[in-house]
Amino acid sequence: MGSADVIPGVSGGTIAFITGIYEELIHSIKSIDLEAARLFFTGKWKSFWKHINGSFLLSIFFGIVLAVVSLAKILDHLLETQPVLIWSFFFGLILVSSLIVARRIKAWDYGRIVALIFGVGAAFYITSVTPAQTTDASWFIIFSGMLASCAMILPGISGSFILLLLGKYEFALEAVNTVDIVSLLLLAAGAVIGLMSLSRLLSWLFRKYHDMTVAVLAGFMIGSLNKIWPWKETVESIVVEGVEKPVIEKNIIPSFSNPDDQLIPAILMMLTGIGLILLFEILFREKKTA
Repeated sequence: MGSADVIPGVSGGTIAFITGIYEELIHSIKSIDLEAARLFFTGKWKSFWKHINGSFLLSIFFGIVLAVVSLAKILDHLLETQPVLIWSFFFGLILVSSLIVARRIKAWDYGRIVALIFGVGAAFYITSVTPAQTTDASWFIIFSGMLASCAMILPGISGSFILLLLGKYEFALEAVNTVDIVSLLLLAAGAVIGLMSLSRLLSWLFRKYHDMTVAVLAGFMIGSLNKIWPWKETVESIVVEGVEKPVIEKNIIPSFSNPDDQLIPAILMMLTGIGLILLFEILFREKKTA
């Protein structure tokens, strides 16, 4: 899940969904409530730990932290040196993830198709108009952490992708790589607030409107491919601390004749991303039926 959350193409929630721990994760997050606080502050720590499914949550937490810390520098380097190839890999990941999420819908009807189309349109619009640069004010960093935490409880939405939309993906990577304690605490505070406040609502939506919710999420993932498309042309850029940063970009069609497009290696990277997720799901199916 941590590896998925670092990559802006597949969500930790999707991995939880595929591996069969999703419902336990939702229930465990919801269990951090007033009753849990009462047990903790009255010294009934064993009951508190059991109430919140502490061993499960602790394992998830440390696994995510380990993956984030170990992958952040690698991804930062790859995004700088091999942008076409790494974005191609991300494109394959999010493409196949959207199909996996859509397969969770039990039966398609008019309403679910409309929900899918709505998700596609909404994501395409958002990824087309969202600026690459946003404020670094504390309130916005907390807000970014709140939205990014949706990846923990929603299969289909990548926390890193949300950070990309908000212009805070590179900011978060830099905070991890430089151990910027203040920025990390602000992002973490937002993530905690988001998890606690949204888990009950999202659990209710899945329980009452499961297929409609999944259809919207699948559509959102498909529409978000607009943002992940590897081949872009910078329309407008700014210079930040001596480094040129794109502000507005447009998608372009790659060409075999242009060596900078790296078309064949990019296609192979897309197929690698697709194959990785499909292999993971096949292995899980075999384990589940064994």
